[in-house]
Amino acid sequence: MSSEPPPPPQPPTHQASVGLLDTPRTRERSPSPLRGNVVPSPLPTRRTRTFSATVRASQGPVYKGVCKCFCRSKGHGFITPADGGPDIFLHISDVEGEYVPVEGDEVTYKMCSIPPKNEKLQAVEVVITHLAPGTKHETWSGHVISS
Repeated sequence: MSSEPPPPPQPPTHQASVGLLDTPRTRERSPSPLRGNVVPSPLPTRRTRTFSATVRASQGPVYKGVCKCFCRSKGHGFITPADGGPDIFLHISDVEGEYVPVEGDEVTYKMCSIPPKNEKLQAVEVVITHLAPGTKHETWSGHVISS
């Protein structure tokens, strides 16, 4: 047996801990629709509409109106009903046919309520019946024609 006392304990030194305070910590995050100012759309598109809402809309009456405005890049527009009343919202996914609607096009449509309160209406199954005269119309594939 030796008479020497044991050495005093020393703090552990690990290679992994060296330099941790010098570099900023980054944390892996799951993708969130709220990061980067991307907010999920509350509007029911053809893809997100429930089956029961689709059935109710398809069984409803057909209305006539005129396209008030439509922005292809934003993906929506509005229809002015022929019988008067407030403008009806139009989503790009609900336009039938080969042409992008423009101001002045006569259309037929059916209506579906917009959740969650079901106070406002949205046009569905929108068909352009008469192209506005003297305007250029674009097909969904990008070809332009004059009417």
